[in-house]
Amino acid sequence: MHKNNQLIIAGSLSILAALLHISCIFGGPDWYLFFGAGQRMAQLAAQGDPYPTIATLVIASILTGWGLYAFSGAGIIIKLPLLKTCLALITAIYFLRGIAGLIGPFLTSDPVVHQNSITFWLVSSIICCIYGMFYLLGTVKLWRQ
Repeated sequence: MHKNNQLIIAGSLSILAALLHISCIFGGPDWYLFFGAGQRMAQLAAQGDPYPTIATLVIASILTGWGLYAFSGAGIIIKLPLLKTCLALITAIYFLRGIAGLIGPFLTSDPVVHQNSITFWLVSSIICCIYGMFYLLGTVKLWRQ
């Protein structure tokens, strides 16, 4: 199997996102705010509530798993189960999150959505679409092999 550079990049981006999430745990409330988790998460972290840590670890674990699937599809680690299906689902999730974040904040007045700034939604959504594009290109290449 040839190396799949798009999936190597996709996996690296997912691992980077996981590490950035974990950095919030160690960085504390200011980091949660800086990375857009919202005032509520920052307040809970400041109070020592375990919820921000648990939620952040769950997200980081999912992102790590996605990175491992990309690396598996790239041929640099062992083949993981349901590889092509999982890569297609990961791609779809990144794109859905990206597109929803670009549209959603303009269609709702829900305070849960608007606890984050429009800048957060735009930047994080564009990032998700970029990640999705690398997963898409790499997954298509893998399916054609």
